[in-house]
Amino acid sequence: MIFNLLQVDTTFAATEAAVAQEKTLNLIDMAMAGGWLMIVLLLLSVMAIYIFGNKWWLIHKAGQIDKNFMKDIHDFIHDGKIKSAIDLCQKYDSPVARLVEKGIERIGRPLQDIQTAVENMGNVEVARLEKGLPMLATIAGGAPMIGFLGTVTGMIEAFFRMSTAGNNIDITLLSGGIYEAMVTTVGGLFVGIIAYFGYNYLTSQISNLVFKMESTTIEFIDMLHEPANK
Repeated sequence: MIFNLLQVDTTFAATEAAVAQEKTLNLIDMAMAGGWLMIVLLLLSVMAIYIFGNKWWLIHKAGQIDKNFMKDIHDFIHDGKIKSAIDLCQKYDSPVARLVEKGIERIGRPLQDIQTAVENMGNVEVARLEKGLPMLATIAGGAPMIGFLGTVTGMIEAFFRMSTAGNNIDITLLSGGIYEAMVTTVGGLFVGIIAYFGYNYLTSQISNLVFKMESTTIEFIDMLHEPANK
């Protein structure tokens, strides 16, 4: 009798473990349940990560410049070593260095022309830094919408199955369809959140770099005024 009870308890425990195992979710199963729209969201996530990584590295390199850079440029210019000043600018792959180099190449012309050339170069550098950000912003706004589209189509499919089931309506027809539909919403929000925070971070970093470029431009123009004041 006791042996039979132990056998029943063991069978019941094994059944509970099997049921619990069946209910376990994992990311792969969720992604597959979302359908073909999850492939679109996966591609968008790869694009967002690539754009963020590429722009972050570009901005990181752009901000790496010696803190004594402008002091060395000042000394070279006032010593008449224009070629040395240009060579120093070319050592750095930075928008700040390229702005100063453009201004040095215009030395000898009216200051207004120099300032205009530097500002135009600044606009080019800003456009270069911002390249790709509109796509990241589009992914941030579009990915959740694609997720909601998957939710709507999934719900339509679930109700269609129920309408064609007649009197044999099973709760799994509705619950399974809702489950598949909500997966795309989660995927879309996940991709959109990543792209959104990435976009805002890059935008703030570019703003800081643009401020540095503007302050360097002002310092360079003031530097060119010094000989005239002496």
